[in-house]
Amino acid sequence: MSVDIIEIALIAIALGCDAFAVGLGVGCRFYGPRQIFRLAFHFGLFQFLMPLFGWLSGRHVLAYTETWGPWIAFGLLIFIGGRMLREGLMPPEEETECRDPTRGFSLVMLSLATSIDALGVGFSLGVLNQNLFAVAVWIGITAAAMTWLAMKIGNRLSQKFAKRMEIIGGLILVAIAFKLLLA
Repeated sequence: MSVDIIEIALIAIALGCDAFAVGLGVGCRFYGPRQIFRLAFHFGLFQFLMPLFGWLSGRHVLAYTETWGPWIAFGLLIFIGGRMLREGLMPPEEETECRDPTRGFSLVMLSLATSIDALGVGFSLGVLNQNLFAVAVWIGITAAAMTWLAMKIGNRLSQKFAKRMEIIGGLILVAIAFKLLLA
């Protein structure tokens, strides 16, 4: 059984939706060339690597991530989304500097959180004997492009709507957290 290019594109877009939503939320508050590059690069890299890892690891890691992965992603997204909400609701004179989620441990955890679904896709495509490397490249590039676009849109919206977009960005991250937990 073979998966055609349109199906691969749809899979890549579906997997990139979480990266897009997180990029939109992060772009509302954090927007600079380095931040855009870091988030888009890491989301693309993790979306590329996770299907390969899913194919290699088989059922053992897949069962573990199906159990604990959503909880880890939930916790991290709630933490970052909650911070953004708090910062957006603070009066301007009480604002503190919110930690940049495009750096360090937060970046790695966000990258993992948005790419956990790709493990299952990698396992499934491996079973179908697909050219998994080419599919993984397509998925990674799509996720990176969607993240870049989302950060651009998030920044534009935050320039127009200021602190309200930071609140909306935080709400988006919290909503994704609950979606991951309930899915």
